[in-house]
Amino acid sequence: MPGYRDLFDASINDPAAFWGEAATAITWTREPQRILDDSRPPFYRWFPDAELNTCANALDRHVENGRGTQAALIYDSAVTDTKRSYTYAELLDQTARFAGALRALGVGKGDRVVIYMPMIPEAVIAMLACARLGAVHSVVFGGFAPHELAVRIDDVRPTVVVSASCGIEPSRIIEYKPMLDAAIAMVSHPPKNCVVVQRDRCHCELTEGRDLDWDDVMADATPAEAVPVAATDPLYVLYTSGTTGKPKGIVRDNGGHAVALAWSMGHIYDIAAGDVFWAASDVGWVVGHSYIVYAPLLVGATTVLYEGKPVGTPDPGAFWRVAAEHGVKALFTAPTAIRAIRKEDPDGRYLADYDLSALKYLFLAGERLDPDTYHWASDKLGIPVIDHWWQTETGWPIAANPMGTEALPLKAGSPTVPMPGYDVHILHDDGHGCDVGEEGAICIRLPLPPGTLPTLWNAENRFEASYLSEHPGYYLTGDGGHFDEDGYLFVMGRIDDVINVAGHRLSTGAIEEVLATHPSVAECAVIGIADEIKGQAPRGLVVVKAGAPTEGLAEELVQLVRAEIGAVASLKLVDVVPALPKTRSGKILRKTMRALAAGRDEPVPSTIEDPAVLDALTPILRT
Repeated sequence: MPGYRDLFDASINDPAAFWGEAATAITWTREPQRILDDSRPPFYRWFPDAELNTCANALDRHVENGRGTQAALIYDSAVTDTKRSYTYAELLDQTARFAGALRALGVGKGDRVVIYMPMIPEAVIAMLACARLGAVHSVVFGGFAPHELAVRIDDVRPTVVVSASCGIEPSRIIEYKPMLDAAIAMVSHPPKNCVVVQRDRCHCELTEGRDLDWDDVMADATPAEAVPVAATDPLYVLYTSGTTGKPKGIVRDNGGHAVALAWSMGHIYDIAAGDVFWAASDVGWVVGHSYIVYAPLLVGATTVLYEGKPVGTPDPGAFWRVAAEHGVKALFTAPTAIRAIRKEDPDGRYLADYDLSALKYLFLAGERLDPDTYHWASDKLGIPVIDHWWQTETGWPIAANPMGTEALPLKAGSPTVPMPGYDVHILHDDGHGCDVGEEGAICIRLPLPPGTLPTLWNAENRFEASYLSEHPGYYLTGDGGHFDEDGYLFVMGRIDDVINVAGHRLSTGAIEEVLATHPSVAECAVIGIADEIKGQAPRGLVVVKAGAPTEGLAEELVQLVRAEIGAVASLKLVDVVPALPKTRSGKILRKTMRALAAGRDEPVPSTIEDPAVLDALTPILRT
């Protein structure tokens, strides 16, 4: 197999040849003759004359090729103490039947279906069933508030909404149906029908004439065959988290998505048919779409669907139990999950209870992986800990360590190198390239590779204005960073998280890296606040490990930053806080904290995991 550099160079020098070869891993109903349509820059399309069905690639072909009895999906619910395994044949049967049920409700090729569900197998089945019909699914994170659900329904205009009676948290039940009813009451374009999974913990009242019970429609359903669609037809629309007002719907096409995800599983994650892969995320986020549902099934692997938390369901050993019981080869989660485990079990005692001999890799993404968390996980697990970086918009990694291609030396704080297809450049505000080690805007030269967003839902002008206009010929990621002398990429955070202290541009991520090295710090965040003399100054917020002393800690951290970065960092204010406000996907709400520290009233993001954390932090930030 060619090494990383050969693959990368080939993908940049002749992208059509590179991705044409990668496309042979997919089963097409009409083979692509033209690989890249570059006739209308900056809008590019992959495999414009090809035809396929994504569901058939994920399920039917594996059954036809003799893998029908292999486990396709393992459902492990720590909150209900339920486990169930679906073979490829069983998952295909369930998916074809629900596709038939949707077809009977008027859903066809190009129609939209909103999926508002917890982490249960029916959510995966619903997504695959939409793909089977050529319908477009839009998954809304289960438990989103009615207003946020309503604006998404009105934007995508679904024929059907698929939901459940409730979601189950460690300490409470979240009733979905009242929120769904409230959302539908707000919309201008209500769905014709809602299909609802009744969960044992909470049954809901169905609205006569509109709502249908999942079990009832499945009992009467005639299985549907896979419908071929154009490679450029949309597979799904996924709205970016934290959207207010008019939502931003990321479009994913069928052909490029299948090719890119199948390529990534083998080359980046070292996962092949029969391997067990676990993305500990939610189907409401892009990680869930790409690496719980589609990518593992496209290559014939077994995927794990986990309903639970990294801690508290019941203890900090939850992830290790799941990995051990199901023989997981690669675990993919967010750094915040590992920090939560480390906070509760800093010595890693729970690891000793489980046989993790099958676990070969821990992949982390979704936010910056601070070096301290990287070292803790590496030391405790004794396996490669792979930081990688990507976005909802790209759908698969921009930068990673390609473990299935060539395992490169790891560097703490770096997601390693750009993946094939991603021609990454660091640019100044004026568009000129930055030198090695010099921080700037991370941009990707067009065309973006297959699997990335071709546009926004019904908003082509907005797509161009948001991503393509700042630096013509490039996609603006919105993140800042630099390359080192070895070509390793360092992503230091959103461009908004660069502060100007007395004329010096400082990355808050760099300061966070230093704070995180202190043995008492479990996690931290740094925000920029107004300063009368220097314009801006950094402010640190830290959460300490269980049992760690806090007396004198703030002063120690100030001195630590001064020693590592220098007096120019001007860090003088550090607060020890019980928790940091985060989205449900684990991202720290730095923008919200900046607004509160500036005395502005900031709407609470719909994606917040626990509003009480922000309530407790507000008086601290405004002091």
